[in-house]
Amino acid sequence: MKIEGHSHTELCPHGSGDRLEDMVKKAIQMGFTDYCVTEHAPLPNGFVAEFGGVEDDWQTASLTYEQVESYFNLVDQVRAKYQDQIKLHVGFEVDYVDGFEAEIRQFLDTYGPRTDQNILSVHYLRGADGLIYGVDYSPEELQMGFTDLEDQPHAFYQRYLRVIKQAISTDLGVYQPQRLGHLTLMRKYQDYFALPQDYNEQEWRLIKNILILLKDQGRQLDFNLAGMYKEYCNDFYPGTRITKLAKELGVSMVYGSDAHSIKEVGHGYHLYEAFK
Repeated sequence: MKIEGHSHTELCPHGSGDRLEDMVKKAIQMGFTDYCVTEHAPLPNGFVAEFGGVEDDWQTASLTYEQVESYFNLVDQVRAKYQDQIKLHVGFEVDYVDGFEAEIRQFLDTYGPRTDQNILSVHYLRGADGLIYGVDYSPEELQMGFTDLEDQPHAFYQRYLRVIKQAISTDLGVYQPQRLGHLTLMRKYQDYFALPQDYNEQEWRLIKNILILLKDQGRQLDFNLAGMYKEYCNDFYPGTRITKLAKELGVSMVYGSDAHSIKEVGHGYHLYEAFK
């Protein structure tokens, strides 16, 4: 099996607009047997009232609730057309946002029965002011929420990792996502801010605890290549050392290009193969 485990569609408001059908055709050309469509789930109601970042961030972050049916219909149409050439899976990349657990669970209870591949990700953290800021929208927004980022980068690393641990420790119901998305997304702007390349003892303890939790829960880790091609990241998520530790601990990893365009489908698959 050759699996593309993390991808998006033309319905993604911050994507390229490339059609799912054309992305699937490329995956077929590249020899993928399975293709997981994991569009960004709608952000929780009430999110905007607690958001402190750039307006365009939340406006372009995800599907709206009104688009969910169109999303399922889109995947169904493409699946029917290419069912003899590739197996399409459908699900969501669900944002874990601290304080909105009940609504996240309600969304999964409602739509989970219609999915077979879901990813749990953390794109947002609460800043020192208690408001929510995007971790990966822009360097400027990141610094808005975490003004001490450059002086205390390890505090930021630990804040992100603690929320990741909280996310996978939270009971999100029967349909909770079985894969953790881009574990080290907090490093997306590492070259912009000259963030530390290594983790300290506290961070390694958190990372190991997260991986052990994933293993004990029978969940998977997203081997995500998107960061490798980002201007200020230039590394995959979760990076070489964490990947090696995950393998040692027996954590299952699934390749994901996190493609938002045709050209990104299959990005860096050779690197994933090198770690298999």
